[in-house]
Amino acid sequence: MGRVTERRRVIRIRDGVVSTRPDTLVAEEPLEIRLGGKPLAITMRTPGDDFALAAGFLVSEGVLGRTEELANIVYCAGATEDGSNTYNVVDVRLADGVPVPDITLERNVYTTSSCGLCGKASLDAVRTSARWDLDTSPDTPVRIDPATLADLPDRLRAAQRVFERTGGLHAAALFTTDGELLDIREDVGRHNAVDKIVGRALQQGLLPLSSCVLMVSGRASFELAQKAVMAGIPVLAAVSAPSSLAVDLAAETGLTLVGFLRGTSMNVYAGEHRLGESVLRAAAATG
Repeated sequence: MGRVTERRRVIRIRDGVVSTRPDTLVAEEPLEIRLGGKPLAITMRTPGDDFALAAGFLVSEGVLGRTEELANIVYCAGATEDGSNTYNVVDVRLADGVPVPDITLERNVYTTSSCGLCGKASLDAVRTSARWDLDTSPDTPVRIDPATLADLPDRLRAAQRVFERTGGLHAAALFTTDGELLDIREDVGRHNAVDKIVGRALQQGLLPLSSCVLMVSGRASFELAQKAVMAGIPVLAAVSAPSSLAVDLAAETGLTLVGFLRGTSMNVYAGEHRLGESVLRAAAATG
């Protein structure tokens, strides 16, 4: 375990000078997720927090939503010649009475480190399977000041310990609306980092994350917006661009979606009501 980084020999060329040296790289290995002993999905991930990753994946799939719905998660023996454990296969067991989704060849999902649940989910599927309304407390709605949002990228970057050594990891972090860092996970796949955040919250009995902000280091794709909605997270912020489908999902579910969050600049694509009266007035004035 703990194979987060690996060392490889690299030839460096700097200003015409050639040298060799060891370089630290982020580890990437497959993780097979089984549900009740049946293969469900394979994702390329950075080893570590594998149980949280599997739990978070099942939250985004609508299978899990409460801690008591999860019986246990175990590593299975890997397919090696000597029978040793590769720690690359996990099996999730649901609690008694929790419905097990139909697992067929068509249902099985192959997930890469870049694309997530490509082609599977739709706006209707997320809308009908989400357990929580993102505006469940109209009397005390979630609010976050744009100035607080502006500080989050630097706080995220400062907490990325493995990125500091490899430069090759995505990160996802959970913040309070006051900007306090609650949790951060790193992974070669941006969707895996979010799954690890959500899975840890499930294991700790914290879902829905209805008073939190999810900050991601890359773009805001549809699958990341989906994972935020399924975890009950009302605000998703990203340092890069969202996709059109992510914006559509945010608008339909009430998710506040912020992109290009860099310094004091940001684009608010949906859910501007959580960013205060000045933002609402500006939006109303421009139509």
